[in-house]
Parts: sequence; C-alpha cells; structure tokens
Amino acid sequence: MKSKGLQKLRWYCQMCAKQCRDENGFKCHTMSEAHQRQLLLFGENTGKYLHSYSKDFEKAFTDILKRQYNEKRVQANVVYQQYIGDKEHVHMNSTCWVTLTSFVKHLGRTGKAIIDETEKGWYVTWVQKDQDTLDKEKKAT
Repeated sequence: MKSKGLQKLRWYCQMCAKQCRDENGFKCHTMSEAHQRQLLLFGENTGKYLHSYSKDFEKAFTDILKRQYNEKRVQANVVYQQYIGDKEHVHMNSTCWVTLTSFVKHLGRTGKAIIDETEKGWYVTWVQKDQDTLDKEKKAT
C-alpha cells in the first residue's frame, strides 16, 4: 500500500532524497549501499553540500515571502508552513540553520528582511531593494 502526500519528516534522507515510512525503513536505508555512496560524496566536500542546501532553502523561503507577503509583516512560521507544503522542499535539517529562529535572525543580519520577536513568535517583513542596491550586493559577493 503506497501512501500519497507528505509523510513525517523525521524519516527523510536529504542526501538521497528518500522518504521512509518508519524508523526501521530509515535504518535499512542508512545501511544500504546507495546511501553509503552518497555519504562518501558528502564527506569529500561537506561545505559544498551544506552551502547548496542552505542557498536553495533561503531562495525558496524568500521567494514565498517576496511574492505572497511583499513588504507585509507576517509570522515566520506561516511562511515556513507554506514552504514545507511543497513536497520537493529542502529540509531545514540539511541546512546550516538548526532552527527557524536562527534562519530568521540570518535574514535580519543580512538585511533581506526586517525581523522582530513578539510573544507570539518571530515576524518577518520582506525588504524591497532597488536595482542599484541589488547590483552592488551582487558585485560584493
């Protein structure tokens, strides 16, 4: 019996893009030859994979923020829930950010969003930049 839609993220291997139904399936997957090959590739250049996943996560998250909430203050978790609704999303545990809070703080530090913390959680507001500012930032990186 195949299930449709999203499953619990706890049993997902980002390197192999493999979703397992339960702990036993995940354990079997981690012992498989294919997974071991992926781990060797990851081990050779950890930074490259981590940077790539982090960049993909940030781009997709900010795209939602930019398109749906352009310059509107919104709870970060609302945007995150929309983001994880996409079955093909990059899982946060594959990025350099351990929590949504650390990611939101990153957005604030880099000037991509205005952030503020309330008792209801973190709020983000997309910062719209003109083309000159974007060009300067691109040259700097």
